[in-house]
Amino acid sequence: MKITIPYKPRPQQSMVHKKLDEYRYAVLCCHRRWGKSVLAINHLIKSALQNKNHNPRLAYIAPTYSQAKKIAFDYLKYYTKNIPGTKFNETELRCDLVNGARISLLSGENFNSIRGIYLDLCVIDELADIPQSLIDEVIIPSLSDRHGKLFLIGTPRGMNNILYEFYNKAQADKNWFLYKAKASETGIVDKEELDAALAIMGEGKYQQEFECSFIGNIRGSIYGDLINELEDNKRIGGVPYDPAHLVNTAWDLGYTDATAIIFFQQINHNIHIIDYYENEKEALPHYAEYLKNKDYIYGNHYAPHDIEHTDFGSGYTRREVANNLGIRFRVAPRLALEDGIHAVKMILPRCKIDSDKCSELLIALRHYHRKYNDKERVYKIKPVHDFSSHPMDALRCLATAIQQDYFTNKKRQITADNNYQIL
Repeated sequence: MKITIPYKPRPQQSMVHKKLDEYRYAVLCCHRRWGKSVLAINHLIKSALQNKNHNPRLAYIAPTYSQAKKIAFDYLKYYTKNIPGTKFNETELRCDLVNGARISLLSGENFNSIRGIYLDLCVIDELADIPQSLIDEVIIPSLSDRHGKLFLIGTPRGMNNILYEFYNKAQADKNWFLYKAKASETGIVDKEELDAALAIMGEGKYQQEFECSFIGNIRGSIYGDLINELEDNKRIGGVPYDPAHLVNTAWDLGYTDATAIIFFQQINHNIHIIDYYENEKEALPHYAEYLKNKDYIYGNHYAPHDIEHTDFGSGYTRREVANNLGIRFRVAPRLALEDGIHAVKMILPRCKIDSDKCSELLIALRHYHRKYNDKERVYKIKPVHDFSSHPMDALRCLATAIQQDYFTNKKRQITADNNYQIL
């Protein structure tokens, strides 16, 4: 029997439906009014009807019971109205289909009440408002019996939530399908409406809600646009270690403040940032041991100029202590802060960054910003000193060290060429 569902997906939705059939895990990061909830409900209906397991169980999870009822349940009733034998339970927000499949609408408010269920497919909407423990403690175990699928959907809301974490994971893992839909690219919302929204919401909020920007709410972001370009050019994702090339490190040293270490490889003209480590209140032996425990073969270790500072307790410089521990540092040039920022901007387009192992570094890159002076209506020159400062100091160390090596090697080549001409 042929069943017609009153749903005509847009071209983008059709493409996503096909991809969701191919993948077990997915992250959909879409602008407002893209049709995330409609797509989710229809994919659940399709999957429920086509599932060959005994009594399939599928779930749509919203942050609150109210959201699930007001948004998704109306869609569920509308798109299943032509399916014979369908039964609805208004109290439990569920739909039972004639083949024994059940689609339940659940919420993340009191997730302990749904422990112990099994699921063939789970779709979580508005992921930024969902607690991590719901996924770790309830959803993942519920999928294990039948190798169920998990699709995560949302619109960015800063970086301090699990949508951003899973977005980074999906970029780095080939087993995940990642789709990002910007309003400027989909054409779903009329340009007049987008212009009106921009005028009312302001640039930051508009970028977040309609352009899927994770830094839309951060004014004065220094590297945000460059990171967006890297993302658009597919240079943020899985960047594996290449054993054929040496691994270099760039540091920012601290004790009461954080110590940050960036692990990178120079492959042709590209800079592959493959790993990142940060810790605090640990002395150099801790970091030396951490490096030894990695499977990397190291080349150069770059440190800022304060590596030459003497510890009055021991009488040795940090560089001498590190040397005794097997880390032979090269000192990066000491540049003015703005010159260092410029050096980073020059090398970022050449970078590929592992979004999983370097997630903390990416957060810092997106967050690093200048404070806006409301009175004078200008941004302050000096960036805000916060958690992002230390990884950004390490990145400036990397950029200035590479810049110095480039000019040193170029000078050597010119000297060699001149000597050859004299001969």
